Amino acid sequence: MAPPPRCRKARLGPGRPAGRGWACTLPCGEGTVARALRCRGAMWRGAAAALLGLAAACLLRRGFEPRARLLSAAELRRYRGAPGEPGLYLALLGRVFDVERGRKHYGPGGAYSGFAGRDATRAFASGDFSPAGLVDSVSGLSPAELLSIHSWLSFYSDNYEPVGKLVGRFYDENGAPTAALREVEAAIEEALKLQAESDEQQQQFPPCNSEWSSAKGTRFWCSRESGGVPRGWAGVPRRLHRPGSQGTPCVCVRSSGPPWGQPGSSQHRDRGDLDDPRLQQYEGCHPLAEQCLLPTG
Repeated sequence: MAPPPRCRKARLGPGRPAGRGWACTLPCGEGTVARALRCRGAMWRGAAAALLGLAAACLLRRGFEPRARLLSAAELRRYRGAPGEPGLYLALLGRVFDVERGRKHYGPGGAYSGFAGRDATRAFASGDFSPAGLVDSVSGLSPAELLSIHSWLSFYSDNYEPVGKLVGRFYDENGAPTAALREVEAAIEEALKLQAESDEQQQQFPPCNSEWSSAKGTRFWCSRESGGVPRGWAGVPRRLHRPGSQGTPCVCVRSSGPPWGQPGSSQHRDRGDLDDPRLQQYEGCHPLAEQCLLPTG
């Protein structure tokens, strides 16, 4: 089966549409992540984070029994799919998969042949297929890049047969996880939490539509589908200040009803999220207008 296209850093994972993924019927399958990402509002954040952590840990072990076959790096190198070699394997985060079904991609001459017979975890995130990039080190990778690795691991777990574990950076000679693997697991779990928070914030504050012209300047406006977030309200444009982030993007803010996360509250001013301290009104624009024009100059 063909691998998904390389992942861009801004995306959750390579070639996997939102809401689809692992076909796991166990409690720690894809349904766990999907449920966690759908949890909205402050009262659900703790539960969502716990579910994401469980799902990440499960995926890193799914399909691998405690007595799984152990391979050395030298043994794995014999499985590059060349004539006379015993098979075609690759490893990701120390987990070895039989990719014979994808021989046209991973076998000699294939676009992904550099992955065969080794653990090239870093390249799954970086896209660097040079000898320097085809390594198992994940040091310095961003949360988005770690999510890319997580998504690739889901892809291989779903589509290829697990073989065993590679003794080295991620598993010791007894097949037990190393401290390095524990660190990666924790980092992926944190990246999943950040992604869930980002998804939740985008539901609360969808991006504005925008256009620019040299004659008129920049126009921001809100609609019921602006930012690619369908909803029952349009909202009004505001600048959003994110702690630790550069820039103040335009977002659409609900201007009536209770604040976000308090749908049943009767003690509110019917101003939606307009009073959120992270928001700033655009100078010269009506506070309740659905569009705002910032002249050039």
